[in-house]
Amino acid sequence: MRVPRTDCFDQLEPLLAQVSHPARYLNHEWGAVESQEGPFHVCMMYADVYEVGQPNLGIAILYNELNRAEGISCERAYLPWTDLSALMREAGVPLLSLETSSPVASFDVVGFTLAHELVATNIIEALDLAGIPIRAEDRDDDDPIIFAGGPSAWNCEPLCAMFDAVLLGDGEEEIVDAARAVRDARAAGLSRADVLRELSHVQGLYIPSLYDVVVDETSTRHGYAVPKPGEDVPDTVYKRCIPSLADTDPCPQKMVPYMGIVQDRLAIEVLRGCARGCRFCQAGMTYRPVRERPADQVVQAAVEGLATTGYDEASLSSLSTTDHSQCREILLRLDERLRDQGVRVSIPSQRLDSFGVDMAAAVSGSRRGGLTFAPEAGTQRLRDVINKNVTEDDLENAARNAFQQGWRRMKLYYMMGLPTETDEDVVAIIRQAQHVLDIGREVVGKGYRSGVTVSISVAVFVPKCYTPFQWCGQLHMDEVRRRQQLLLHSAKDRDLRISYHDAKVSVVEAALSKMGRDGFELVYGAWQRGCRFDAWTSEFRYDLWVEAGQAMGIDLEELAAEPTPMDARLPWDHTSPGVSKGFLKREWRRAVQGVTTPDCTRNSCQGCGVCPVLGVDNMIAGERHG
Repeated sequence: MRVPRTDCFDQLEPLLAQVSHPARYLNHEWGAVESQEGPFHVCMMYADVYEVGQPNLGIAILYNELNRAEGISCERAYLPWTDLSALMREAGVPLLSLETSSPVASFDVVGFTLAHELVATNIIEALDLAGIPIRAEDRDDDDPIIFAGGPSAWNCEPLCAMFDAVLLGDGEEEIVDAARAVRDARAAGLSRADVLRELSHVQGLYIPSLYDVVVDETSTRHGYAVPKPGEDVPDTVYKRCIPSLADTDPCPQKMVPYMGIVQDRLAIEVLRGCARGCRFCQAGMTYRPVRERPADQVVQAAVEGLATTGYDEASLSSLSTTDHSQCREILLRLDERLRDQGVRVSIPSQRLDSFGVDMAAAVSGSRRGGLTFAPEAGTQRLRDVINKNVTEDDLENAARNAFQQGWRRMKLYYMMGLPTETDEDVVAIIRQAQHVLDIGREVVGKGYRSGVTVSISVAVFVPKCYTPFQWCGQLHMDEVRRRQQLLLHSAKDRDLRISYHDAKVSVVEAALSKMGRDGFELVYGAWQRGCRFDAWTSEFRYDLWVEAGQAMGIDLEELAAEPTPMDARLPWDHTSPGVSKGFLKREWRRAVQGVTTPDCTRNSCQGCGVCPVLGVDNMIAGERHG
């Protein structure tokens, strides 16, 4: 029987005095949709605490689109921190939505955002706290239909036991079509199984229950999925792709929180997609093609959004903002409109060249905090392997330009364990960073008062699906630690500050990235042992993940390090962002040869397959480029 929709805040309120940050659980923020009277109810769930999930642009986009649709209302929900969830279980209070404090289990549809692999145990926690059966196969006709989507949906197989449907690609139109399909099917009295069959006809929707897993000599040990006999579903589910960003809401994040959040600013999406072709980057493959928002729309949205929300900072959001062909024009116009209002415009990502520095200078005013670049590798050889089309001269010129324009702190991002990496590549990270530091001292001066510092952050490479490196194994943890020590011992200057990621976290990420539906038992076992909020350093428990793997007969380190045969059928081959497998194999061969591939937005088509398969071309400055 369906859980009734009732306001349960009076049950939650007495618990808030006993928990940290009770503002996490307050509703009616400025800018939230006030009326939730639609007869069909959707709850968008971000399975982390409010201050992490509230600024998520994807949730804001879907929230607005659903609330604009006739006859549909949408609310949000976030996962309570461990202190409140324990109290809620003791008091028998279920997981509630934010806007109306209604039980999440009372909604017609609940949608989860897969922001990263480590959200996995939090999704189980949310379903359990809501009282919704964790496995889709255990749900009745009256239970909510559980959707998932987001950046990490591309290998959703380890989690799809929990999901009735997975949205692939751009969600603006897809989520509304999916909600309408559920509404109409239920209004027609269809069973849950028949509702899911109707959903399979919505372009971009993957319905896991309509596919069987096959493990044979052509597959990895995790198998691959094929349509069940008699089911009229596609062999390959292609993502949904909107042709023009200009037709979408440029400023979906209109809500102002009561508390500080992780990205406490107005966000304007100026660009979607990236065709630079870094071979480790999943987003660069799965968000193609490139679609730019027109300059007029960006400027108007920023000015009006700032006036509406009262923020003193606007962030121009994308995978690579300074790649926008009208970036200079946008920044100059925003500076003209906002310079006397005490408003800062920020660029979360800038190109590693002098243009990127100039654009950062254009938005920073007199404030010169830190500037961040991502060379990714310390040698040109390895940068060519990963198709990071920047040179030593690019970095040197950018650093010199930055120090001359007043910056004193620089942060450089690198990865460790990239395919073909050697000790020389590791040591070269320090050598390159030292050179940047020396440039700063040359420009600014050598005294301790100069304040010139260079920070190095080194992540462990994680192979991701739908990239040319998806067949690679991850570096063994012992070898990661050896190379981390090599990195530390190669640094002699106290103004070089080095940090690196926890290799244990990367092992779990890599294992989940490789697994198929068998991965759910790993995630469920970790949750049963107490894993929650694994993306939080303070909460991550590698020993519990290891135990969960051992219970399945799996060594997580060996699984993460295991390469995949190039000719094997992969667990995710039945879904596609449009990038062809042949293109990815070609890019792997070019990587081994150290041959780079140019950006198709600046050169000719490179044959990735996205534009013809999806029927959507690169949209640059209002002009189409096939």
